[in-house]
Amino acid sequence: MSQTSSPPLIDSFGRVHTSLRLSVTDRCNIRCFYCMPEKGAEFVPKDHILSFEEIYRLARLLVEEGGVRDIRITGGEPLVRQQIPRLIEMLAGIELLEDLSLTTNGMLLAEHAQALHAAGLQRLNISLDTLNKEVFEKIARRDGLERTLQGIDAAIKCGFKSIKLNTLAIKGVTEPEVAELVRYALERDVMLRFIEFMPLDTDRAWQQDQVFTGDQLLVTLQKEFDSVVPLSRPEPSQPAEEFQVEHGRVGIIRSITAPFCEACNRIRITADGAVRNCLFATSEAPLRGLIRAGASDEDLMSAIRGCIAGKSKAHGIDQDGFQPPDRPMYAIGG
Repeated sequence: MSQTSSPPLIDSFGRVHTSLRLSVTDRCNIRCFYCMPEKGAEFVPKDHILSFEEIYRLARLLVEEGGVRDIRITGGEPLVRQQIPRLIEMLAGIELLEDLSLTTNGMLLAEHAQALHAAGLQRLNISLDTLNKEVFEKIARRDGLERTLQGIDAAIKCGFKSIKLNTLAIKGVTEPEVAELVRYALERDVMLRFIEFMPLDTDRAWQQDQVFTGDQLLVTLQKEFDSVVPLSRPEPSQPAEEFQVEHGRVGIIRSITAPFCEACNRIRITADGAVRNCLFATSEAPLRGLIRAGASDEDLMSAIRGCIAGKSKAHGIDQDGFQPPDRPMYAIGG
């Protein structure tokens, strides 16, 4: 396999960026309190959303000229966008791309999992914060737990290379179900990862004391299971600490108490075509206007490289005066 001869996507701290988070929509079919308002969510106009051809152009360019090797499709909820398997097939055809995955809330997976797998999708991350119907509706402010669970089971049957379940660790909300969620994942032979609650909600109501920390999670796991054995982290840029729990693995992502900014290798492109160098960045570089004005590949790569060069050393959540990003999670891409 040939390699790109162009310089890598590198920031001023020497971090090389090989992972792309690519949002395809800011729409979603639920309204989780940690991401979206219950009512009145503001969406970008549909004609501002990048077309599949525009998405493909940027993805191919970043792979062939920037050294990106894995792409994760995000939203909003990516499966609410029509014909997503067609986009997956397009992206899967990029020769140097090594990994293609998608993050979803799972509610539409039962009807789409087989087509996604057939199109070339390799891995899935599925959000699952609770197994309790009432708690699900409190979090999502919509009904949908049964559809999510059906979607998970459908995906497992398809034979994806990897399926991971993601649970936000929130005191008093997801905290009581830690052991039950782990057992659910173990029964299905999939990995469950707990992610410390981050300040990405539209209402800006996040408080640090709401975070059920990695240390607290570990204590809970050790109380509930006979053996919790730490495993080595295969890649420095991998966000999760992994633990052997019974016959399976459980991950803890300490996004607040022990962030992995030093080894971050990610860049993000929003559904409306802005490149962001960090989930918590306070600025971004718009690409949509350049694309539609006829910009060359060189012009686009110059804008992308400039954005990455300006990446901060760390997200700064633990610093006085921290300001959350101007976009909520659904408008950035998870």
